[in-house]
Amino acid sequence: MRNIPEEMVARIESGAAMLCHAWVLRRGDGAVMGFTDHDRDLTVEGVVCRAGSGWTAGVGEGAVGLAAGGLSASGGLDDEAISEGDIAAGLYDGARVELWRVDWARADLRVRLWAGTLARIRRENGAFVADLDGPMAALERVAGRTYGRTCDAVLGDARCGLSAEAVAGRRCDKRWATCTGRFDNGVNFQGFPDIPGDDFIAARPAGSGRNDGGSRR
Repeated sequence: MRNIPEEMVARIESGAAMLCHAWVLRRGDGAVMGFTDHDRDLTVEGVVCRAGSGWTAGVGEGAVGLAAGGLSASGGLDDEAISEGDIAAGLYDGARVELWRVDWARADLRVRLWAGTLARIRRENGAFVADLDGPMAALERVAGRTYGRTCDAVLGDARCGLSAEAVAGRRCDKRWATCTGRFDNGVNFQGFPDIPGDDFIAARPAGSGRNDGGSRR
């Protein structure tokens, strides 16, 4: 539930409020910076939010319960705000971002709309696009490996074991049969081909053949 100052509510209802957005970004190395879509600088939570930085709100996805939710923001790349070199160096990975709605005529009247983590930032047509994950996104991250019949390696990477030259122009559908038959690389298969699937639930004992508890292959 958002805690909106009563005076801000009164100004909004009377039409006197002059609203804009402000972002406060806190990097893992301790650097703090602010941005606003207003035409002059604003101070929010003790952080000067720069005007003219090009930051604009993008697509937002709200969610209730334990769904992750998400938001995006975009803006120009410049050395005084967010530089391409800093992005490439990973300085913004996992940065904490807060989005505020501010009455620019009374910057002390504000409400935090959203808070999350910077998941991805990329260059696009001379500007950056930042994808932000909501606080529940951590619950959707996979920790360690998952068990499945198909291989979870990337064709040609270190876990796959095949060289880039060996896989040039070839495709892999991650199945055991493909790994052994097409690539002769079963020793490096990173899946679990014998794990029971949904079809195992409907299976019934066979009246013939080998039934000694061994491999199904």
